Amino acid sequence: MTQIDFYVLPAPAVEQRLVFACRLAQKAFQSGSKVYIAVNNAEDAAELDQRLWNFRPESFLPHDCEGESSLQSAVAVGFGDSCGDHHDLLINLKDSIPDYFSRFQRLAEVVCQDEQVLASTREHYGFYRHRGYPIKSHNLSQT
Repeated sequence: MTQIDFYVLPAPAVEQRLVFACRLAQKAFQSGSKVYIAVNNAEDAAELDQRLWNFRPESFLPHDCEGESSLQSAVAVGFGDSCGDHHDLLINLKDSIPDYFSRFQRLAEVVCQDEQVLASTREHYGFYRHRGYPIKSHNLSQT
């Protein structure tokens, strides 16, 4: 059964959510996991694509982006109905829950204090809880 982790950021800026997603993806990549980052659309994918190349001045995170390649890298960003060959970690930045979420070992929901993000991630939490998925919450304002 998929382990669900909610990472609750104290910041209201959606930008901080993207930065955290990049850090989480890098940590998972360095530990040997395949990571799929689900976003809402091609524009969100392009923005995250740039962040993954530039979020650390001393390094970059090699990745594929839907529409540009076949999503074969260990880290992939996508917005469609398929997550390719990924099954280790799903970072969900979508407003909805991807249909393929249960094929992953772990799912990370990144929450910031933006009203739209709060509303969608609260719905996600209820969905997972109602179906009996194991959920952990990480309040990052306490770290």
